[in-house]
Amino acid sequence: MFYIPVMTIAGSDSGGGAGIQADMKTFSALGCFATSVITAVTAQNTLGVSAIEQLSPEIISSQIRAVMDDIQPRYIKIGMVGNSTSIDVVATTLSGYALDGLVLDPVMVATSGDRLMREDAVFILKERLIPLSTLLTPNIPEAEVLSGQKITHPEDMPCVARRILEYGCKGVLIKGGHLEGVTKQDYLLYKDADGNLRERLFSFDTINTPNTHGTGCTLSSAITAFLAHGYELEQAVMCGREYLHQALISGQDVTLGRGHGPVNHFFNPQKLVKNA
Repeated sequence: MFYIPVMTIAGSDSGGGAGIQADMKTFSALGCFATSVITAVTAQNTLGVSAIEQLSPEIISSQIRAVMDDIQPRYIKIGMVGNSTSIDVVATTLSGYALDGLVLDPVMVATSGDRLMREDAVFILKERLIPLSTLLTPNIPEAEVLSGQKITHPEDMPCVARRILEYGCKGVLIKGGHLEGVTKQDYLLYKDADGNLRERLFSFDTINTPNTHGTGCTLSSAITAFLAHGYELEQAVMCGREYLHQALISGQDVTLGRGHGPVNHFFNPQKLVKNA
């Protein structure tokens, strides 16, 4: 089971809590063989990001081809791609390979609310990468940027998700963590094998912890891992959400750094994987 190959395409986090590092920990914890394509190197820790160095389009494409031509993962998670050039080269390179699942976590808005992706990059993301995606996993601010609509209540999510689905992805999971309340909700809208629209609302209790660094990366990677294990999309999302929930609970009292620490990726999650 460990030798099911998967790939993450994302930025590197020197603090180890998010990005490539969180993705590879999640893949490994859930019984997959993790391969990686680094799009940018960041200098960051639990307190924030102090520097970012984008890698060239040539080395990004070379990394993808090196892995795909040999190890041949058919399930891919994409996180931070940064700019329009990187997005374009990732989409162009991947289009030459057969994939069974692609989960896109559109890293577009920082926790502070600052935009991390320029308008031209958002346009290329919509045109090139979103149509290749099995599932898009935006948080509230990212879903608002993609749809042009505000989300102030969970009732706003279905309309926003339908608009995002028009860009050509097969499914959208809007993460409701930015909304107020002791109970949070994620909304899934997707097309089934017959092309019918299906929806699912996931409710979960808010966990009181400062250790939330890398939750978006962890969730999208967990969903990718469950898809690679043969789970249908809705079940993969449900199990991915449970994995993140347990990782948050088991790491909520850990002190690591002076800011927002990471979740606990290795809390014995194999029980969540069928035939483990």
